[in-house]
Amino acid sequence: MAEERCYSELQHYATFEERFRYLKLFGRVGDITFGADRDLNQLFYGSYEWKQVRRFVILRDESCDLGIPGYEIHSGLHIHHLQPITVEDVKNREPWILDPEFLITTTHQTHMAIHYGDERQLPRLFVERTPGDTDPW
Repeated sequence: MAEERCYSELQHYATFEERFRYLKLFGRVGDITFGADRDLNQLFYGSYEWKQVRRFVILRDESCDLGIPGYEIHSGLHIHHLQPITVEDVKNREPWILDPEFLITTTHQTHMAIHYGDERQLPRLFVERTPGDTDPW
């Protein structure tokens, strides 16, 4: 692992935005991860070991986006590797790829924002409207 992003360090960031900035990858989605080895990807993410660690991470993060209360995920959650994984990592069965220390719960939207480094894609907390809150003066 080149960059040492980890859950223990991520917890030091209190806000959703701070956690996002710690995790963002600045458009590295285009990096080849599995390419022609898509079957390896499917084997890994369909494995018993992955399903077990995935369940643990969801419970640890209380089904909240980036583990932040108030950002509950009601459907379509993802588990993001804090360190991008490679075909070699999976083939070599690197222990860290199944270590909760290097995983976090996200929504699809947040997951894409992390990979593209685009803060504009992030979800926003619901703000309750009040009478008169749209008056221009």
